[in-house]
Amino acid sequence: MRRTPESTVQLDQPLKKILGGTTAKVMAEHLGLHTAGDLLHHYPRRYAERGELTRLADLPLDEHVTVVAQVSKAAMKTFNQGRGVRLEVVVTDGSGALTLVFFGRGAYAREKELVPGRRGMFAGKVSVFNRSRQLLHPDYELLDRDSGAEAAADFAGRLLPLYPACKQFQSWKLTKAVDTLLDLFEADGWRGLVDPLPPALREGRGLAELPDAFRKVHRPRTKADIEDARARLKWDEAFVLQVALARRRHAETQLPAVARKPAPGGLLDAFDAKLPFTLTDGQRTVSAEIFDDLATEHPMHRLLQGEVGSGKTMVALRAMLAVVDAGGQAAMLAPTEVLAQQHHRSITEMMGELAEGGLLGGADQGTKVVLLTGSMGAPARRRALLDLTTGEAGIVIGTHALIEDKVRFHDLGLVVVDEQHRFGVEQRDALRSKGKQPPHLLVMTATPIPRTVAMTVFGDLETSVLDQLPAGRSPIATHVVPAKDKPHFLTRAWERVREEVEGGHQAYVVCPRIGDEEEGTKRKPGEGPDDPEKRPPLAVLDVAAQLAKGPLAGLRVEVLHGRMQPEAKDDVMRRFAAGEVDVLVATTVIEVGVNVPNSTVMVIMDADRFGVSQLHQLRGRVGRGSAPGLCLLVTEAGEASPARARLGAVAGTLDGFELSRIDLEQRREGDVLGQAQSGVRSSLRMLTVIDDEEVIAAARDEAAAVVAADPELESFPALCTALDALLDEERERYLDKG
Repeated sequence: MRRTPESTVQLDQPLKKILGGTTAKVMAEHLGLHTAGDLLHHYPRRYAERGELTRLADLPLDEHVTVVAQVSKAAMKTFNQGRGVRLEVVVTDGSGALTLVFFGRGAYAREKELVPGRRGMFAGKVSVFNRSRQLLHPDYELLDRDSGAEAAADFAGRLLPLYPACKQFQSWKLTKAVDTLLDLFEADGWRGLVDPLPPALREGRGLAELPDAFRKVHRPRTKADIEDARARLKWDEAFVLQVALARRRHAETQLPAVARKPAPGGLLDAFDAKLPFTLTDGQRTVSAEIFDDLATEHPMHRLLQGEVGSGKTMVALRAMLAVVDAGGQAAMLAPTEVLAQQHHRSITEMMGELAEGGLLGGADQGTKVVLLTGSMGAPARRRALLDLTTGEAGIVIGTHALIEDKVRFHDLGLVVVDEQHRFGVEQRDALRSKGKQPPHLLVMTATPIPRTVAMTVFGDLETSVLDQLPAGRSPIATHVVPAKDKPHFLTRAWERVREEVEGGHQAYVVCPRIGDEEEGTKRKPGEGPDDPEKRPPLAVLDVAAQLAKGPLAGLRVEVLHGRMQPEAKDDVMRRFAAGEVDVLVATTVIEVGVNVPNSTVMVIMDADRFGVSQLHQLRGRVGRGSAPGLCLLVTEAGEASPARARLGAVAGTLDGFELSRIDLEQRREGDVLGQAQSGVRSSLRMLTVIDDEEVIAAARDEAAAVVAADPELESFPALCTALDALLDEERERYLDKG
């Protein structure tokens, strides 16, 4: 009988209609799987072969694992003078052994099944007892039950998919759920499947048809099946995302904007004339790219990235001055008040009397530079808002306070977003919407980004790279200080800080936490310095007090952290910049933007608790003057630990682009994409942006060609459906609007 269209299984169909309410509830709560499409795209993490066994010797402690192993021996034992029983089953893979332990009735129920020679999948949390790894009451599924020659032959020829699973829903249960779903799609001729790839693209690149890709990824017969499926499914992810970004780029070119051409003999020329140094070739090149964009009648949409200390703020300031020269206003959006204050201070210092337009003593061609943050007092805030509305202020630097409804501009011509990864699409566009026409946009990031990530995350932006440090910047030597293994190294670190201070320089000490009064971080009984595995991260307030009384006694030690009042933070930074503070003990509030050329040494406590890129950012605060910089990474991590390897990588290179690759390899890609692609659902399940550069680059080209020929995608209804699934409906307007 012919099935009606209504009976077709659809990608957006709730799993409870397919698998039942109880199963669907567990999958939704613990695995985030809600629809048929979610489950179809929940790919196996790896595959086990009939003759292959996972290395049991390498199992991580305290993690939930699924292993494929064979029973080597089993024994029922009594304890508690015969009142209790337990079944101990040893499974092996040749590299090591693992003990499965069952107590009470569970022991008797499993004694007849788990006999030597039986093979199965076993899932549980790895613990240690009597120096042996064990799984306590694991779930299991035997693989070689006697179920007929045909079933045995089928099993022998198949690769076994092992899915990302959880304690509440094991991998073999996922296999059964996926099998149920595949059978429904097969019975319905895959009519409910939407194929986002245009047929010409798929055929031209020799990619598998989509139903075939799903069969091969979930039910592979050979490793070649897996490779075919991966190649096809990676293309789906890359292409749909690149089409979304290409449509945004295309939409930008259709928007009107006021061309902002700097007036000769104006503010920019006056600023350049008073610079005490020469711009680098890179700064000049990037500035020329920006000025060319500003002179066009559609909005600039550019990403400026570069090494720590490469002079991005100088390039952004010159762009803002060019816009002011052309009669517009410029706004710089910073993620924190400390960074906004630092930008305001450094920009007004660089501009001098040019930042005092309309004030007594200000230059004739000057403008007013104002600061706008959420914690400002009412009178100062009213003055700033008035200066923006009247056009008195050509440049405003602020935090999220700039986005509020009350903020009005006279003629907003340029938006500069600093530290783009901390802002979503909505925030950046909310500020851009305050222009009479869409203003130009310059996005800055102090974290170097691999080319693939830039194409994937910031694919709607043209990219400029500053890879040349200004003259006078000194090299930074970085060393790992293993405080637990070699405590005398830490003693020497504090001696080096003293030596730098005695030589007329200053130092930073960075800690991951503010103090014990923070919620949820107070020490528990038995936790402390003697128990480094369990102690909380070192805190600014504790470390500063210890240093002032101990190894740095007699030096001027101050603290800086995010919970201080803005006036107090500003005062500490002002005095540190003026040389009135020897050692600043701080959290990562000094990560970016802080510029004190006299600071030559930084000690990062519990350095293993920071990310690779964050460590690179932090050490960029020293060596900013003529004296060489020194960064000491203090850790209690063991020599063979991954944390020590990560710190060794940071110590081994000053190349931020190389470090960003290492950072990305060690982090989940969804974290990277999810932050920067706010408004786009994390869609990369198969694609790896660090490894699949060729696919991403090719997909970008194909997407650009499709959108150029058909911006509304009228000829590609299936692609439109895939885009709808990718974009969060509530935020889609931001990607459309730009």
